[in-house]
Amino acid sequence: MLKAILSKKDLTLFREYYSCVNDLLDSSEVARLHEFGHHIGTTRFQHSLNVSYYNFLLCRKLHLDARSAARAGLLHDLFFYDRKSHENVLRSHAEEHASIALYNASLAFPISELEGDMIINHMWPMTPHLPRHRETFIITFVDKFCACAEVIEYATRSTGKKCKVAAMSAAMLLMGLISRR
Repeated sequence: MLKAILSKKDLTLFREYYSCVNDLLDSSEVARLHEFGHHIGTTRFQHSLNVSYYNFLLCRKLHLDARSAARAGLLHDLFFYDRKSHENVLRSHAEEHASIALYNASLAFPISELEGDMIINHMWPMTPHLPRHRETFIITFVDKFCACAEVIEYATRSTGKKCKVAAMSAAMLLMGLISRR
């Protein structure tokens, strides 16, 4: 079953979302993300799936380009090295990996200008350029939210109920933003 953090929904059965990303999920490039750890207790694939799903939901709710949001979310960390042992060439990992992810995504898939902006600027304000689209500002928020949720989920599994309140609060905050009209 393909599911995002804090969700029990099988994403392969959520047609509106899955139809946006199924070609990416079937690719060898995205499959390679399973090989790399990302945040503590999470693979880069799972993190990217989490960002993709919640980015899709939030952009759909705001009547923005949810399809591009889902695709950019899945591709925003498309780099194939262990970030802890990788030596950055010119910039910090926070800046450099976004450029590498966009390069890799562009080699493997057709990338729209909007998707490219979301991928290259998802680490804003740590990146030098201001996002050009509302969807890009949203992915910066969703990426950080998912990173926090992943760490909290890991801590909850490791320590028990102490972190569960924080995880549930974070989930309710995001769900409140998505479900309000």
